[in-house]
Amino acid sequence: MEDKILFKDESYKIIGICMNVHSSLGTGFLEAVYSEVLEIEFKKNNIPFEKEKKLEIFFNGEKLNKTYRVDFLCFNEIIIELKSVSFLHDNFSKQLQNYLKATNKKLGILINFGEKSLKYKRIINL
Repeated sequence: MEDKILFKDESYKIIGICMNVHSSLGTGFLEAVYSEVLEIEFKKNNIPFEKEKKLEIFFNGEKLNKTYRVDFLCFNEIIIELKSVSFLHDNFSKQLQNYLKATNKKLGILINFGEKSLKYKRIINL
């Protein structure tokens, strides 16, 4: 039985762009700077995205009044959550997992520009 990686090619492109951005800028900038540069790079590389996209949140099938604004929604399916911190705390992963559940999206990628090398974590909504 062959293992299928969810949105493999799309994830590879996104993470590759993030690695290039991290290689160019390094650490120490605010998330907003990395976000602006990623917007430029996503456009340049024909990655379909919506920046600061507002997503509806559901609980037991009922739409809530509260919404969640993602850093990026790429390919209309992948939530990108950016961080610029010294390490990725487990709470960030749990938070992204909750966003995936609440929005019914299948994949989130947590990306941290704040460490010496780019750190990322794929979070899947089962």
